[in-house]
Amino acid sequence: MTEKSYPGWLKPALELGPILLFFIAYLRLKDRSFVIGGTEYEGFIVVTAGFIPLFLLSMAALWKLTGHLSKMQIVTAVLIIVFGGLSVWFNDPRFFKMKPTIIYLLFTGVLGVGLLQGRSYLQSLMDGVMPLTDQGWMILTKRLTFFFLALAVMNELIWRTMSEENWVYFKTFGLTAAMFLFFMTQGKLFSEHGTEKDDPE
Repeated sequence: MTEKSYPGWLKPALELGPILLFFIAYLRLKDRSFVIGGTEYEGFIVVTAGFIPLFLLSMAALWKLTGHLSKMQIVTAVLIIVFGGLSVWFNDPRFFKMKPTIIYLLFTGVLGVGLLQGRSYLQSLMDGVMPLTDQGWMILTKRLTFFFLALAVMNELIWRTMSEENWVYFKTFGLTAAMFLFFMTQGKLFSEHGTEKDDPE
């Protein structure tokens, strides 16, 4: 199956499917506990243990489908393995809840270092996705850097001050909605700094 031959819904299904399945499994198992190897695990830990291989299988399917994975997807996969694995190994959900914070702080740091050097690392990652002028990329990178920092702070506040169930809702829907709304509000930037030429036809 080549990249051009797969159904349009398949790629987003592989990207979002593991997250939605995590959410559904959590709702079903959140009030249960399981004894495995003489150790008692809460439903959240069991669901996290199942999410890790499911996410990796999804990434493998994406790679098979498209022939490549983005650097962001690779970093996310590594952090899921590390922090998800720590949560399961130590039977402590805090590691997995901290994962979004680490991801967003990492992106904030990488983009921030590029900005200090007068460069947009975001442009090198997404230049083929969104055609913008160099100035446009710098503006978008600055905004996204602060946005990622805000998401990191928000994740910390929610998992530390609210219930586990509230955090799962935030992780499943809140972060996705926030990212969608961020790019929806960048319409003026894309129109003023876009480089895509109109088709004469």
